[in-house]
Formats: sequence, structure tokens, C-alpha cells
Amino acid sequence: MGKFLLKPVVKWAGGKTRILNQLAKYFPHHYCNYHEPFMGGGAVFFHLFAAIKAKKAVAYLSDSNEELINLYQVIRDDVETLITVSKEHIYDHQYFYNVRAQNPLEMSDVQRASRTLYLNKTCFNGLYRVNSKGQFNVPFGDYTAPVIVNEAALRQASCAFRQAELYAGDFGIVLENARAGDFVYLDPPYVPLSPTSNFTSYTAGSFGLAEHRRLREVFGALQARGCYVMLSNSQVDFVTELYRGCNIKTINAIRAINSVAAKRGSIKELVILSYPDQDMCRLNHCLK
Repeated sequence: MGKFLLKPVVKWAGGKTRILNQLAKYFPHHYCNYHEPFMGGGAVFFHLFAAIKAKKAVAYLSDSNEELINLYQVIRDDVETLITVSKEHIYDHQYFYNVRAQNPLEMSDVQRASRTLYLNKTCFNGLYRVNSKGQFNVPFGDYTAPVIVNEAALRQASCAFRQAELYAGDFGIVLENARAGDFVYLDPPYVPLSPTSNFTSYTAGSFGLAEHRRLREVFGALQARGCYVMLSNSQVDFVTELYRGCNIKTINAIRAINSVAAKRGSIKELVILSYPDQDMCRLNHCLK
């Protein structure tokens, strides 16, 4: 499998592709199965896939966004039909809004998946945002020649997803399958840096502070179970206090989505671990 092709097949707000090299140094070296209950674009899963396959491990992947998981399930189970159907799409302003207005509940799984793929590749910034009724409402994106169907990438993803169990649902589902020795990566919608930077509308509900507190409980339950748990979030006092006592690291990330171009750029993010990393191990060794 060509590793250079194994990458996310959708653009996704908060995607980890640009910071994988920073995250990778904190991944545990030895683990059993892999869990990612905030799947999104899946950059971390695709990065780890070679190791997961070599271990003959299972990847448990889930997200609250049903359209996204349906797309991944179709990529896994019927990628050739998806490619054929998706080639019929055109990059056109009016066509985009016609597709956006379609009701996915009245479509087949393949048609739904094709619609999701098309909208992702042609909407503004590749965002997935819905209104209070759960209707996709991101406007048309201004591109030169967007690639809607990357056949090679879709087929590579199909092979990778055959090593995975895919679920649509709340992040709490991770507690049903995670066992001691498993690696769990948690990448929730971030706590906003300011009141105007809040963006959690991937689904009709929102992901507020109450959900972050519940996620902290899940983090603790997984840690007590003996899992290796890694969590990403913004560098704000709320998160630092919430995970006080954990192994907290700071990394540099790129803010790619902002209506004001000048406000895009490097920011600090937190990586929170339930286990000691190599730096901590070296420090403990020196203190002995």
C-alpha cells in the first residue's frame, strides 16, 4: 500500500495532518487495539494504520456526524460504486445549492455518501456545519479546479477501513470496546479561545462545557481501565484545570479557519496524556 496516498479523504475543521509529526512523538509504542471516537478526517488513524495492520489490531472509529460515518462505511464497503456515482457531480454554483438542498434521509447510502463527498470538496473551506434543524448550510466555495473524486485515495482508504469498526454516535461509545492496553485518541471540538471563536456545529447539537466535563470523566474511566489515552484541546485555563494532574504537553498548531486572514496562523494547543511520555521518563530517571 502506497503510504503517500494513505491520507484523509475529506477536509475537516481541526484536522491533525499538519501537526502529526508533533503528536507522533507522544503516541505509545506498544498498544493493542486503537480507538478514535471523534473521527473527523481521521488523520491520526491513517498515520497509525501501518502499525495497526502489523499488530493485526482492530480500529474502533466513531463520530457523532452520521453523514460522515455513512461516507466512511460506503468507502469501506462499496468504494467503486461511490467513485462511479461521484464522477457525475460538476463544480457549479447552482448545482452546488441544488445538491445542498437535497434531503439525505431520502437517498440511498451511496447517494448520501456521494453528496457528502461533493459538498465537502466544493463548499467554503471544506467546512461541515449544520443549522438547528440539522441541515447543511455552508456556502459554495470559490476554487479554481477542485478535485472531487480522488480515486486512488478513496481506494486506499477503503483498504484501511476494512481494518476498522465504524460507528455513528456519542463519544461515550468508546467505553463499550476499550480494554486495558488499548490506545484511545480523543479529539473533541475544542473549547473556544474566545466567545467569538466557538465552532461546534458539526451536528444539530452543540459541544459545550458540560460535554467537556463528561469527556473528562470518560478520560478518567479509560485511564483507570489501563488504556493509553491521548487528548487534544485548546490552551485555555478551563482545559488546564479540568485535566490538572495529567501529563500535559504544549505544541504549536496552525489555525486554518478564520474569517479574518490575519488571525490565521500559529497557536498553542494542549496534548494531554494519561501515561508518561519519553520526556517524563527521562526526567524521572534523572531524579532518581
